[in-house]
Amino acid sequence: MGNGVLVETLFSGISRGTERLVFEGRVPKSEASSMRAPSQEGEFSFPVKFGYSAVGRVLEGELAGKKVFALHPHQTQFRLPAELLSPIPESVPAERAVLAANMETALNIVWDSGVSAGDRVAVIGAGVVGSLVGFLIAQMPGTEVTLVDTNLEREQISAELGCLFAEPVNTPNNCDVVIHTSASEAGVSLAIESAAQEARLVEASWYGDKPIQISLGGQFHSKRLKLISSQVGSVPSERVARWSKQRRIRKALELLENPVVDVLISGETDFLDIANNYGSVLADKNTLCHRIRYQGLGES
Repeated sequence: MGNGVLVETLFSGISRGTERLVFEGRVPKSEASSMRAPSQEGEFSFPVKFGYSAVGRVLEGELAGKKVFALHPHQTQFRLPAELLSPIPESVPAERAVLAANMETALNIVWDSGVSAGDRVAVIGAGVVGSLVGFLIAQMPGTEVTLVDTNLEREQISAELGCLFAEPVNTPNNCDVVIHTSASEAGVSLAIESAAQEARLVEASWYGDKPIQISLGGQFHSKRLKLISSQVGSVPSERVARWSKQRRIRKALELLENPVVDVLISGETDFLDIANNYGSVLADKNTLCHRIRYQGLGES
């Protein structure tokens, strides 16, 4: 397994959106390099050793016995340099820490959005990332944040996260900020419609090789909207002098202290069974973060 610190995996999380694109062979050749997971083995498309939400216990060295988060594929043990392991705060259960990569993405989106106290915000797409974005924004004083989704199962989850909920037809208008995470053409159009004059529209979806059409001939120009891309691969430029990626992931882990985010864990499967269930987990529209549980299974 090479050099580095040995970690025994306790849990890992399936990131449904990205892993489904990989599973279905929808990673564009032009993005194959940039979309590689940090410790990926093999090339796109599937089968490939992919994934980036691993939680484990360090077995050796200065961190021995500590629980850590790492951007690593699903496997029972792995080695990484110590600087790539992020200690998990004692206040965050290992089971919940599988949400760290999603929380890191959500934090980056909030930074990119420029949301401020008192803003009316719509988040279109109530998957794990969209829901965490709503959770973070709802904690800002005076904000009114609505999660928008076609899946009515998300209404109760939205309420528990402190957000309003709406079906697309009832999306609020005149929003100061609209954040799109649904990876759909309809979602982009809805984002433009619901934005207020000179509002900020943040595109946080990743479409893989799926082409989409965006109508820029109507309200987009007349409203003078600002279209902003958000992607977790880089810290926003206005923060990069102060925020390293290590600082960002530490903060993401701290933000998981609130147990309410457990509602985003939609299921759990033992590692020995996941190969037979992986496709169905990715296909299920009700999957949010699906957790894989490991039980001292030895090296992969």
